[in-house]
Amino acid sequence: MFYVNVEGAVFKEDKWLIIGRSVKEEHGGGLLSLVGGTVEHEGNSTNILERTLRRELLEEVGVEVKDKMTFVRNTSFSLDNGGEVIDIVFLCEFDKGEPYAKSPDEVDAVYWMKTDEILNHSNAPIWLKDSIREAEALLTKK
Repeated sequence: MFYVNVEGAVFKEDKWLIIGRSVKEEHGGGLLSLVGGTVEHEGNSTNILERTLRRELLEEVGVEVKDKMTFVRNTSFSLDNGGEVIDIVFLCEFDKGEPYAKSPDEVDAVYWMKTDEILNHSNAPIWLKDSIREAEALLTKK
């Protein structure tokens, strides 16, 4: 059985909304990340991925994104505890709110960063860099 995780590559002008994950987090603690979280059981549902991402953005950093979300990529990985995760990334345009570390158990810091800052940052894992590269490619096609 997989956990399903969604993340938002949230952009505003020429910057991306990036968090410093709390060091308390089991997976990726202390690393830079997109905002996101795990889909919760809802029974029969539609647009669960998008709703989950909107909820996570509000809960973790207090922001909202515009209605349109564009699929960027999906990956899978294993957790240290043996759990399997499917991760889905969406491209989202920032709408409103002032981002801050609203959920300190999950978020230590919030940044607006340019693509090159992320790609050259020592705390940016390869999966974040790959997601940003692919999201940036989608933006340049628009």
